[in-house]
Amino acid sequence: MLWSSLFGLTNAIAVAGWLVLLLAPRKPLANSVVLFVGVGLLCLLYTAMFVALVFGLADPGGPGGTTPFDYRDYSIGGLRNLFGTDAGIVVGWTHYLAFDLFAGLWIARDADRKGWSRLAQVPILILTFLAGPAGLLLWLILRERGARREARAAR
Repeated sequence: MLWSSLFGLTNAIAVAGWLVLLLAPRKPLANSVVLFVGVGLLCLLYTAMFVALVFGLADPGGPGGTTPFDYRDYSIGGLRNLFGTDAGIVVGWTHYLAFDLFAGLWIARDADRKGWSRLAQVPILILTFLAGPAGLLLWLILRERGARREARAAR
């Protein structure tokens, strides 16, 4: 039950952060809420869960008969053992949520500085929410093309 509750909590925090990022006026307070309440809280929860697992303070859950998680084993088999537990799924998912929200905030702030309209940012941000690295890659490609165009115009 604990891991299920933590899963729901981390999802709620991430969705709230994304809603602020997408819908609220991009003022310093909104950016701070996304960074510290959204990303920061997800990072805090991730760290607490990770420490609890490493030091054996929490039951990782999972099907009986599985090999216990060894945090020093970062092989495919070792990670399979981790992600075969409820804890592994929640900790890994929280990791994704924190970094994707941070990437979304960076994209939004960078796009604002470059004069992109909020409407033009929405598809990039939604892609980042759904598939973090793909959204970030799209922004990096668009950003680079814009930077090259600006550099040619400045000559």
